Amino acid sequence: MAVLAILHNLPLIAALCAIVAAQFIKVPIYLIAHRTWNVRLGFSTGGMPSSHSAAVTSLATAIGIRNGFQSSEFAIAAIVSAITMFDAAGIRRHAGMHASILNQWAKSIPGISSQEDSLWTELNELLGHKPSEVFVGAIFGILVSVVLHSITLLF
Repeated sequence: MAVLAILHNLPLIAALCAIVAAQFIKVPIYLIAHRTWNVRLGFSTGGMPSSHSAAVTSLATAIGIRNGFQSSEFAIAAIVSAITMFDAAGIRRHAGMHASILNQWAKSIPGISSQEDSLWTELNELLGHKPSEVFVGAIFGILVSVVLHSITLLF
């Protein structure tokens, strides 16, 4: 019974589908843009589109569709969406930029990153998103909810 209830929870299903789909399409988008495969993008943060943005906007849209865009639930989801997207394009993006600079410094200082027993581990640079990646992720998330809602109307 509980599994069936979860399967009828449009906001949850929409958000999960948006995350998975956004992560999946990062790989072919990267291939088209850079002419090389990077399958790791499907399992990492950063890249086009933002799966975080897709998830939260899909969640907010589905809540708005189900509970009304005037509902408190939609208001909460919309604010959480805004904060998440602001963070992805702001703080997390800048943390990735800082990681890039630290990696460059470590590589330029003899002995830090070249030693086998070094404590230095290269930092992940792909943490946040460009504003365009956040925007595309947000539009993608909205579309996922609208499409899933339309499909549910058929059944």
